[in-house]
Amino acid sequence: MKIFYLGNLKSGTTSFQRYEALKRLNHEVYAKDPYEKFQNIFNGKLRHFHFYSGYRFIQKKINEWIKEVIESNFNPDIIWVNSGELFGSKSIKILKNLNKPILLYNNDDPTGNISRWRFASLLKAIPYYSLCVVMREINISEFKNRGAVNVLRITMSYDEIEHRPLDFSCNIQSNYLSDVAFIGTWMRHEKRDKFLTELIKLGIPISIWGSRWQKSKYWKILKPYYKGGALSGRSYVTAIQGAKLCLGLLCKSNRDLHTTRSLEVPYAGGLLCAERTSEHQNMYKEGEEAIFWSDAKECAKVCNELLLNETLRERIRLAGMKKVRSLKVGNEDICQKILDEVNYKCLNKQ
Repeated sequence: MKIFYLGNLKSGTTSFQRYEALKRLNHEVYAKDPYEKFQNIFNGKLRHFHFYSGYRFIQKKINEWIKEVIESNFNPDIIWVNSGELFGSKSIKILKNLNKPILLYNNDDPTGNISRWRFASLLKAIPYYSLCVVMREINISEFKNRGAVNVLRITMSYDEIEHRPLDFSCNIQSNYLSDVAFIGTWMRHEKRDKFLTELIKLGIPISIWGSRWQKSKYWKILKPYYKGGALSGRSYVTAIQGAKLCLGLLCKSNRDLHTTRSLEVPYAGGLLCAERTSEHQNMYKEGEEAIFWSDAKECAKVCNELLLNETLRERIRLAGMKKVRSLKVGNEDICQKILDEVNYKCLNKQ
């Protein structure tokens, strides 16, 4: 299948991982990166303005660029738009001139209240996509209410190559060894810093990797437990495998009931210790394939118990690794599921 892929192609991004997965499935993928094309806008002084205005004021430039890229000789079978935050309704109408199905894949929560300013352009374009791929059950009705023709709900995914475990015979560098690790970004309204501070006060030996933690009002407490900036690739996998337990914190503003960490951690060989939700409990048997908790106090309790029981930790970790593979939620699996849906609902109708 020939696929015209529009998304972020920076190495390490989830968008790049999906692009690579499509190629591994032996599709012919012609890709263009609008983020690279307009990097002067995204890195310039007005980047926050454009972000918070939903990219409304650069739509003319975006549309001119789309006209340029579709004038190539590439004749795709489908068009895959990843994220879609940059493309308004006119952008998708231009792409429709190719007379091919156009699918939107969005990991975020564009129909949630907190995201609507960022996705203002995308929201107007929803009716013009042939298929919208979403991550949350609640997104299905919200997308349909905004005019979506077809909606497919999937889970988040790990990447079969990017997140593959290290050879367990390898010695992990000491700077990646930890008891309880959290790998993720500080977010202003998510209260992750408050939660981790509570764990520290309860005596849990935390190790933190990620961006922007210096912005936290709890930074003085967190600083001794901070190990470094954002991790990706082999460093990310090494930190997961080097931890006895890996915390999975949700993004509440995105209405998450699971995240990519929910799948990446067990796949990479870590033991997932995450917030108890209906989706986590549907994925893993609690206490057998992953560990769940409802608040800092319960989290500290289960962490302390597991840190003292290596045999139990190893049994749960191995069971989690086995279970996540049985779920068939790697990027290749998910991409194939999406393409099958496009073929069934869109290509067969043309």
